[in-house]
Amino acid sequence: MGTTTSGYREPAMTNPAVVEPADTPRTFDVRTYGCQMNVHDSERIAGVLTDAGYVPAGEGQSADLVVFNTCAVRENADNKLYGNLGHMLPVKEAHPGMQIAVGGCMAQKDRDTIVKRAPWVDVVFGTHNLGSLPVLLERARIQDEAQVEILESLERFPSTLPTKRDSAYSAWVSISVGCNNTCTFCIVPALRGKEQDRRPGDILAEIRALVDQGVQEVTLLGQNVNAYGTGFGDLYADGEPLRDRQAFSKLLRACGEIDGLERVRFTSPHPKDFTDDVIAAMAETPNVMPQLHMPLQSGSDAVLKSMRRSYRAERFLGILGRVRDAMPHAAITTDIIVGFPGETDADFEATMDVVREARFSAAFTFQYSKRPGTPAAEMEDQVEQSVVSERYGRLLDLVNETAWQENRKLEGREVEVMFAEGEGRKDAQTQRMSGRARDNRLVHVTVPEDAEQRPRPGDIVRTVITHAAPHNLHADGGITELRRTRGGDAWQARQEQPEPAGVGLGMPTIRKR
Repeated sequence: MGTTTSGYREPAMTNPAVVEPADTPRTFDVRTYGCQMNVHDSERIAGVLTDAGYVPAGEGQSADLVVFNTCAVRENADNKLYGNLGHMLPVKEAHPGMQIAVGGCMAQKDRDTIVKRAPWVDVVFGTHNLGSLPVLLERARIQDEAQVEILESLERFPSTLPTKRDSAYSAWVSISVGCNNTCTFCIVPALRGKEQDRRPGDILAEIRALVDQGVQEVTLLGQNVNAYGTGFGDLYADGEPLRDRQAFSKLLRACGEIDGLERVRFTSPHPKDFTDDVIAAMAETPNVMPQLHMPLQSGSDAVLKSMRRSYRAERFLGILGRVRDAMPHAAITTDIIVGFPGETDADFEATMDVVREARFSAAFTFQYSKRPGTPAAEMEDQVEQSVVSERYGRLLDLVNETAWQENRKLEGREVEVMFAEGEGRKDAQTQRMSGRARDNRLVHVTVPEDAEQRPRPGDIVRTVITHAAPHNLHADGGITELRRTRGGDAWQARQEQPEPAGVGLGMPTIRKR
């Protein structure tokens, strides 16, 4: 079920008399905020626009169409969006025929509120109807009024849409959308809907097609990948299909059988669904990387209960222990929220204790952000901001110190690094190239100046770590082994020949197009 509404638009925003000729391709710029799923969706948005005849705007060029693909997880998402839209008004006034579209989770949440607050926006579309954007843009242009179309359920699985990938050698592969969990702090289920899983055959077919194009690394993407398999079982309870609880581990093992696929990663399993068969699949499948992102959120059992997380600290640490038994050198990262309603000093100290014991290689830390529409937003005992800030500072110090200690253990060790574009901001000045080790740690590697000996993005090297920092590693002793890869070949081919309009499938770099 969808809704379509119209909003007032200033007539001065569009002057048909000065719009570019129809035979001039319109340019676009997709600006992405938020999670990896949003990056995946932005690649689909770019693909859909390319299929419709649009072309990416060049560096420094003012685009004919700017698309904001938004996030709503944090409270400041609202301010960021409306601030950015305010900055776009004079740009649009100076650019006849320009259009602005807002998609993603903020669009799903705010709907026609966006065009009320920013009437110069042309299109608002939701997370469930990415493919509608070209039609909505044309309708807005012809009718000269804003088009708002938000669907309440998935219109078409995003992976079936045309895609313009950022990377020639790495790809995002979505295995599910939505989430069936009821975490009290999280707005995602309300915006992304109930979990819907793709059939394994479709996923594996997409991966094989990507590998045929030169992709050698995929990241399996979902709000909770370990819940994968919902509706796959033949048994039913109360009329609802049961989940095949080993579906995800089977998928990992099947990925291991794809020739040419060198690295497989996956995002954010929920601890309550994490099972030993997944640990075994990770340890026994060579191309599944020894990396696990396991969101903790809190180390306090009382807070976890209030969050409705369905596990406790002991169980969480037990999972980590079994992972490390199977993969001693695995890197484990996490998410932690500070200042959840009702969190006491004792609750926070419990979180600090778990962090000390878990020894995360990195942690994404957040100060609790009240999101309207979530149960936590209505809870009593909201924690004062001054208290939250003080706790957050202490947690950050502990997390960074622990990560640094863990990274220093790698000094003197040889690691395998796959180079990637955009990973090292200072690479040009430092004569380095940057990429990810098998455990996803960022490594900056000194490389030869000679172009013949210099690796390409997508190529894989072995190198020795010479220095560790809290958030990255340095290898300044040079390369011990260089392997030119199919992914590097695909990257080079892209440089030598402009990518044709149309598109492939899938990727992992978060950057502005």
